[in-house]
Order: sequence, then structure tokens, then C-alpha cells
Amino acid sequence: MGAERDGSAGRGPGTVARRAIRTTLAACGGFYLFLYGLDEPVAATYALFGVVSMAALSHIPGTGRQRAAVMVRTTPAVWLLVAAGTYLAVRTWAAVAGMLLIGFVLAFVAAAGPRAAGATPGLQLLYIMPSFPPYAPDTLGQRLLGVTVGLALLVLAELFVLPEPRGPTYRRLAAEAGTVAVRCAAELNRPPYALSAASVAAVHAAGESLRPLRVDEADRPAGPGLRDRALAHTGLAARTLLGRLLHLPPPPPGKAPLPPGADLLDSVGRAVAESAALLSGAGGGNEEALHLRRLREEAGDRAEHERQGLTAARGRRRAALLEVADAAVAYTTATELAVRGRRARVPGGVDAIRFWYAGRGAPLLWWHRLVAHAGPRSVYFQNAVRIALALGAARTVAGVESLPHGFWAMLAVLSLTRTTSAQTKATVRQALAGTLLGALLAAGVLALVGGRTTVYAVVLPVVMVVAFRVGPVRGVGWAQGMFTLVVSFVFAQLAPVTWRLAEVRIMDVIIGSMIGVVFGLLAWPRGAQAELHRAVAELLEREAEAVERTTAAVVAGAAGITPDDRALQRALALAESAYAQRQGEPRAPAAGAPDWQAAVMTGHHVLWGSRRLLARSGPVLDPAHRDRLGGRTAELVAEMYAAARRAVAEPPPSAPAGGAAAPGGPTVADGARAGAVAADGTGAVDAARAVDGAGPGPYPDTPESVAPSRYFGALAWLESLTVDVDRVLAPCRTAPDKRK
Repeated sequence: MGAERDGSAGRGPGTVARRAIRTTLAACGGFYLFLYGLDEPVAATYALFGVVSMAALSHIPGTGRQRAAVMVRTTPAVWLLVAAGTYLAVRTWAAVAGMLLIGFVLAFVAAAGPRAAGATPGLQLLYIMPSFPPYAPDTLGQRLLGVTVGLALLVLAELFVLPEPRGPTYRRLAAEAGTVAVRCAAELNRPPYALSAASVAAVHAAGESLRPLRVDEADRPAGPGLRDRALAHTGLAARTLLGRLLHLPPPPPGKAPLPPGADLLDSVGRAVAESAALLSGAGGGNEEALHLRRLREEAGDRAEHERQGLTAARGRRRAALLEVADAAVAYTTATELAVRGRRARVPGGVDAIRFWYAGRGAPLLWWHRLVAHAGPRSVYFQNAVRIALALGAARTVAGVESLPHGFWAMLAVLSLTRTTSAQTKATVRQALAGTLLGALLAAGVLALVGGRTTVYAVVLPVVMVVAFRVGPVRGVGWAQGMFTLVVSFVFAQLAPVTWRLAEVRIMDVIIGSMIGVVFGLLAWPRGAQAELHRAVAELLEREAEAVERTTAAVVAGAAGITPDDRALQRALALAESAYAQRQGEPRAPAAGAPDWQAAVMTGHHVLWGSRRLLARSGPVLDPAHRDRLGGRTAELVAEMYAAARRAVAEPPPSAPAGGAAAPGGPTVADGARAGAVAADGTGAVDAARAVDGAGPGPYPDTPESVAPSRYFGALAWLESLTVDVDRVLAPCRTAPDKRK
């Protein structure tokens, strides 16, 4: 089967054993009820395979309660898929057309996040089963009854049989990060105006805890809905806030902080504490958040309208304090949206660009997510096309050649096709070996036992437990071999069979495997690797353009505007999704490849910083400060374009690509599960540069030089981006260039 995932959260031996027991109880319970209790073989078949589809082929993340919730929500879709497959089985061409359309749609929905992607393979199989002859619409009622009872038993098993403890939620981790920020704000507001070693360690630990790959898949806020987007935004703002506090410059030596700054920092602490309590369920107010918002606006107004400039020391601290306040406001606003959804008490029109999703309905947010990936540059789109074409081809071969048990060939396509051709070929080799051994064993048992169905009925639960326990842990070869025994013993109870059933199983798996290999080679054979290089190169170019536009507006003293950064947002979304899928693919060492994660992080920093600087007006800079800002901008933009060229000029791997392919790598149907990000630029990606140690660099000005606040804000932004881009290129400098 295709549920095995090396290294995935929740795939340890103990967890897998509990899931195997639950799956076996539900599958055998429904199968025996209908077959031996009610003499309904059609309903019995759909009850068993309904459970196998959603519990073994799918990989719905989370605890039993979380998986049960997903299954309940997808039940109407299951009914529609079974009905569609039943009626489209009338002709091969109709079944193939349905396979292409439905296969693409189901695979593309993986863009909605790990939970949707996890259920996709099972839903695919529930359409595949009834789309084969016989054309029997009169049995639709039995099919729906069987699959419904099977899913109901599975939901009950997930809820009550060997329940699993739930790990820390993302809300809890974001609340704990807020608590750390409160403690840091208090320390920075009293002498010596610096963080202790313990606080610095706490900042790094809190930031690390919010990395999505450290959170259970089911608790990652990667969905398209308002609350998921807001919770992802909360984690991003928390990491940004921690980093801003970590690198807050102290007041000039021998001078206490000016009252406006001290008041702002104190308000940050109170507002963040209030929001952390809201996240943890211990509070419900937002008065401090509103007060912080007012102070932030007042500080920004003063900086915008002050006629006398600031010295470099004061200006640097003022710019850093405004960034701290901005991150804290983002944290409080995102928290309010994450907890209360459309009932959030957020002032109308505030941060309308950053929190564009506030107040939007679920259909519109889903549409926004899917449209963002409706093109060949998206890895979600590529995966959907690959699996749809492979399934359509398998259904055509099965229909034209009248394969017995042809849906086994399609099941092989679904469970063995991976996101890269190298993975697919490695997986197929192991699957064929496992299927051959399983078929030989099954043929021997069928020949010895013959038509004594009682033996199969007694042995089936034991074989199912072993199959669903060993397969995910030992790899795809074991999974396919044991599943061959399972299906042989199931069909031996439905109708008289001989040892030749095992022969049919081998033939179907071979056909399905070859189809998977062919389309793996034809449709984006390198998976996310090639797309990642292109996407990151384009992202860095869009970042450079945004930096140039922003600093030009600051130099010219332009009035506050709303930037048109849709191109940057789309480039960031595509880079995020490609990077997310790449994490689930085996990687051969590549000397000199850029730091992909740092490039994605830089994109968020450019996006937010540009919006913050352009939101307000400022004076025209004098020639000296104009030249300093322009020179720093030119240097940074040149580095960004150099990073883009290095990203697109992919160095050759030092080992054959895909040679280390893991047998349990991600399938194309759930490649999106490896992702930890939202697919439109609001995800909980590691987008806060500061927790990773990127602080502002030295200023070219003397401590006594005087300039407007907007100048220091822009310069601080450019300095931090310089550190970000340096991290992007660091691997390229330390590794030897092996390109020819």
C-alpha cells in the first residue's frame, strides 16, 4: 500500500500497531457483518475497502479523534465518488474521462494542506472501485450502505479503541512564544537594557518550537481557512517579534530610554501577554492590543511629521522599536483572528493588506488558495496532472484489455507512483519483489486450502494486522507482499478462487507499476527539484525589484501608498510549495546549492518591510543620505540577482539523483503533506530571519549624524536583508564549485 512514511510524525511502531488494530477491527467487522450476517457480498466488499482506503492507503495525520473528524467531513464526498464511479462504468471512455477529471481534482486539493492531502489517496480509490464493470447501477444502494457502515465503524474505532495522546498544539506553542517575548520586553525596558543569557536561549528555543516540521502534521496551520491562516500568521509574527527583541539596540551609552520608547516597549509586553492568554484559553480581552495599536500609530505619526532629524544612535533604536511594535501588533491581530475567526474584534480597515483574509468566507479563501496554484509552475498542479494521466492510462488499459481485477492495476499506480521518477523506479522494484513473494505464498495457501472459506475468515484478521503493522515500518516491499495475501483471502471468501488469483495480482501490479514509471518519466520527472531552482530564482528577482521600488520611494519622500506586490506574493507561494515538497523527496548531496529556506525567509522579510516603509510618507532625503541609502540598495540588489543566478544554475549532484530513494517516500497524491507552509504566502514557514541570528549590521553614519526616522527604518531593513541574502549564498561560498 502507499501509506508508509519514513520519519513522518506519528509513524513509530507503537502508533502503527494501534492503527493496524483499529483498521482490522473496522474492516473485518463490516465485512463479516454483511457477508456472513446479511449475505450481502457487494456491501461487504465496499465496507472492507472503504476502511482500507481511508485508514491504510490514506495517511490522515493526527490522533484518532482528529482523523475521525476528517473522515466525517469527507463522507459526503465519498458518497458522490462512489455514485459517480458506478454510473460512469457504463463505458470505458466515460470511466477514463471521469478518472482524468476526478483524479486531477482530488490530487490538486492537496494544495489545501496536510489534512486534505492525507485523505486524497483513499478518496481516489473509492472512485476507482465502482468505475469498473459490471455496470450495475442497481447495486448503488448496497455500495453506499457498505462504505458508510465501514466508515462509521472506522470512526468509532478511531475514537474509542486504543486512543492516542495529543502532542502540543500550535496555539499552545505560539502562546508560549508570546510569554517568552513578554519576559524579554520587560528585561529590555530596565537596566542594563539587554537580554540575559537565559532569555536569549529561551528566544531561540521558542523560535525553534514554531518551526512547522517540529509540529505534528495535523496541528500545522496549513489549511486555506481563516483560522488556519491566522494561526500561521500568529506563529510567523511570534518568531518575528522574538527576533526583533533579540536584536533591539540599547539606548546610547549613559542615557536612559526616552519615554515614548519605554512606554511602547511596556505596552508591547502587556498586549502580547494578553494575546498569549487568549491563545491558551485563559483570557478574552483585547484592550491592551488596541492600546498598543494606538501607541504604534502615534509613534509612526511622530516619526512621519517630525521636522528635526535623529542622531544615528537614536534613529537606529527608534527604527528597531517601531519594528518591535509592528511585530507585536501583527501577533495580537493574528491571535484575535485565529481564536475568534470571523467574530474577531479587529478595527475595520486596519492592516487590510497584511490581514487581507480577515472576514472572508471559506469558499473564497479556498478559491484563493487553489487559483494561486492553477498553473504548471506549481508542484501541486504538476502532481495532479501526473497522477491523473497515470490513472487515466491505467483505466484505459484495464478497460481495453479487460483485465480481471483491473482496479488492482490502478491501485498500484496510486500507491507506487512518487513525485520523482527515481523514487518511482526504486519503489517499483521493491514493490514487485514483495508482490511476487506474497503472490507465491498466497498461491500456495489457496492451493492447499481450496474452497474452505472458514479458514480464510479465521486467518484474515491476523494477516490484516500484520500487513498494516509491518508495511508502514518495513517499507513498500513488505506492504505490497502482505497486502497481496490480504486481497487473496478476501476474494477467496467472496467467490470460489484458485491459485491463479495470485497470478492475476502479479500481472496487475506489473502493469500498474510500469504505467507509473512511464508517467513518472514523462511528467516532471525530477519532482520539486527543478521547480525549486526556478521558483527561488524568480523569488529573488522579485525581491530585488521590490527593494529597488521601496528605497526609491523613501529617497523621493513619496507619500504613503499601498504597494502592488502581487508578483512577489505569487513567487513566494510557489517557492514555498516547491521547498515544502522537496523536504519529502530524497536528496543527493549537491555542492554549492543555495540555502533554499533562507531564500524563502527573505521573501517574507522583503514583503512585510516594504509594506511597512511605504505605508507612511517622509521627507525627501538630502544628497548625503540619499547616496548612502542608494549605495546600500545597489549592493543588496546586486547580491540578490547574483543569488538568483546561482539558484537557477543548478550544480550537479555528487551522487546519482534519487539513488537513496526511501521505499516509503511520498506519493504524488500526498506530496503536499511534506509541506509545512500555507500555499499563498501566509504560511507558518520559517520566515522570521531574526530568531536565526540575523541582526542589523553596522551603520555607515557616525553616531552624531542626523537623519529622518524613515531613513533609519529603511537602512535597518536593508541591513537585515543583507544578512539574509548572505545566508542564502553561504553554502555556495563554502562548497567547491563542481559545475562544468
